[in-house]
Amino acid sequence: MKTLTLTRPDDWHLHLRDGDYMRAVLPDTAKRFARAIVMPNLKPPVTTVALALAYRQRILDALPAASSFDPLMTLYLTDNTRPEEIIQLNQILTVKAVKYYPAGATTNSDAGVTDLARCAAVLEAMQATGTPLLVHGEVTDSAVDIFDRERVFLERVLTPLAVKYPSLKVVVEHITTREAAAFVKAAPAHIGATITAHHLLLNRNALFAGGMRPHHYCLPVLKRETHREALVEAAISGNPKFFLGTDSAPHARHTKETDCGCAGCYTAHAGIELYAEAFEAAGALDKLEAFASHHGADFYGLPRNRDTITLVKEPWRVAADVAYGDDRLTQFRAGGEVGWRLAL
Repeated sequence: MKTLTLTRPDDWHLHLRDGDYMRAVLPDTAKRFARAIVMPNLKPPVTTVALALAYRQRILDALPAASSFDPLMTLYLTDNTRPEEIIQLNQILTVKAVKYYPAGATTNSDAGVTDLARCAAVLEAMQATGTPLLVHGEVTDSAVDIFDRERVFLERVLTPLAVKYPSLKVVVEHITTREAAAFVKAAPAHIGATITAHHLLLNRNALFAGGMRPHHYCLPVLKRETHREALVEAAISGNPKFFLGTDSAPHARHTKETDCGCAGCYTAHAGIELYAEAFEAAGALDKLEAFASHHGADFYGLPRNRDTITLVKEPWRVAADVAYGDDRLTQFRAGGEVGWRLAL
């Protein structure tokens, strides 16, 4: 296959940052995707509908001319989030979900939830209104091995949550383990999951190939090959509960290449092309459109996009780094090649 035409996809998990950083990376996503769920972990975090709408306007103001990209906003769940925010959220078409970060789980999550019991009233309101809870599925208990944090979260947090709130709509973000894939597959239809391209393409060996590879460090961290294989199986299965979420997370190069580097892979520059690689390697290019363009829209109750994009089987080389405000950004596969190219 030399070309592949798809319904324009959506990105159901995206970090855009803010200010000059946001303006530097936004065109990559807007070129490929019609919509994206934008994460709220700014400094300070986006904790109210008013803050979400203000952030959305800054994104719209930064879009390239004639772009029709539609940013869909989220609220950052804290111990102090009020049910009234959920009621207001459901009156605003462009604010779609609430993001749950366990406090300290990942980048800019210090204001996250310390105990979900503190959020009972908010979760009840979300369940009643059908508001999705987007979950960073890791425990932060220092006694738990970092490679087990997702599995333990499923046991300690997500399973009890699903029992206590049996109709709460949940997206388990960026799943990385066969246990998470199995959990979502066995769960009711209102529990779904996003899968990143880098977790489909890499296992944890990529962190140490020839030395430490800080630009492959993300959270949840890359796992064993058996887990990567389980994610590929889920992505190509046709199961509508699995859909595309890049978790593209830009960081200035000096904040990655340091003694305590930030977690996150920047993949938006090849945000759909990398998925094409993964699906092609699995012999399942015919399954990519549903995963990238249909399942997420259906889960969120939104219309599927009407326009299309075309990918060409033509390798191109990724720049070593690119401008990122006053800093530099190292993109995923910097200096290497991506096997598919977006036709413009």
